[in-house]
Amino acid sequence: MEYSAKVLAGFLNGEVEGNPDVTVNNISKIEEGEKGTLAFLANLKYTRYLYTTEASIVLINKEIKLEKEVKCTLIRVDNAYEAFASLLELQNRNKPPKVGIHNTAVVEQSAKLGKNVYLGANCYVGENVRIDEQVKIYPQVYVGDNVRIDKNTIIYPGVKIYHNCVIGKDCVIHAGTVIGSDGFGFAPKSDKNYKKIPQVGNVIIEDHVEIGANTTIDRATIGSTIIRKGVKLDNLIQVAHNVEIGENTVIAAHTGISGSVKIGKECMFGGQVGFVGHITIADGVKIGAQAGVSKSIKEPGMVVVGSPSFNLTDFKKSHIFFRKLPELNAKINSMEKDINELKGK
Repeated sequence: MEYSAKVLAGFLNGEVEGNPDVTVNNISKIEEGEKGTLAFLANLKYTRYLYTTEASIVLINKEIKLEKEVKCTLIRVDNAYEAFASLLELQNRNKPPKVGIHNTAVVEQSAKLGKNVYLGANCYVGENVRIDEQVKIYPQVYVGDNVRIDKNTIIYPGVKIYHNCVIGKDCVIHAGTVIGSDGFGFAPKSDKNYKKIPQVGNVIIEDHVEIGANTTIDRATIGSTIIRKGVKLDNLIQVAHNVEIGENTVIAAHTGISGSVKIGKECMFGGQVGFVGHITIADGVKIGAQAGVSKSIKEPGMVVVGSPSFNLTDFKKSHIFFRKLPELNAKINSMEKDINELKGK
């Protein structure tokens, strides 16, 4: 479908600079722009491409000042990145909706399905499951007994949702994710073997949560593992039993969260962060990639890095000395040599 600059600007509450009638039917990166596509400029490191791109329309922030003429038509908006995301959402809406139940899907008689539910090929829906209206469940998804899935949620192929788990509305769960598998609970025995501790809790995922591919969220030993409203989890994340993640927290790939960790709201964690169990992270905390968090972080908004992790300002000061260690070591060796010579005299 084609859109003119004038139509797009109206949708985004933007201002057109250039030809309002130019049209686009696809999107592109600004550095790889082609005629008939729309690009955006959000990262100022890419500003030079604004003057060379072949894209027909480029979204830019209102405050950006041009240094020379551009070939493309500009649409100035308050936030180019957010505006671009809105256009991608608009494009998604134009896809034909998935509806209906495939003839190979298995739905137990006690399950209840809302209006306009989609069940793809080879899905299984267990006893006493409740799936609300407009839910889309793609092929080869397993939904265990007593699960509840609220309206407008999308579950992509191969997801496994174990019994008694609760999924909120407007969630997106990507392929291969496992929700509600057993937590890692084993009690040491006198014969040096281990006895499995039954995991009798569940997982509760609140509204507007997105979970990346192949992420695992373990059920609680007792009670619930809870993912609060608006949380965004990347691919390949491990969330252990009885963890609670606060509203609107964002976590990048390969992060591992041990059992019973309590994470506040609006936190941001980089990739490969590791948490020991039974600690608390305050609201708004930011943790750099590959950090190892071994104790609670109680100060809201704190920024920490490193393994073991510590305050970013202290880390930067320490890094100055890290880089000088070879030089300092050479000086110490030289001083020791001089001292030994003086002692000999």
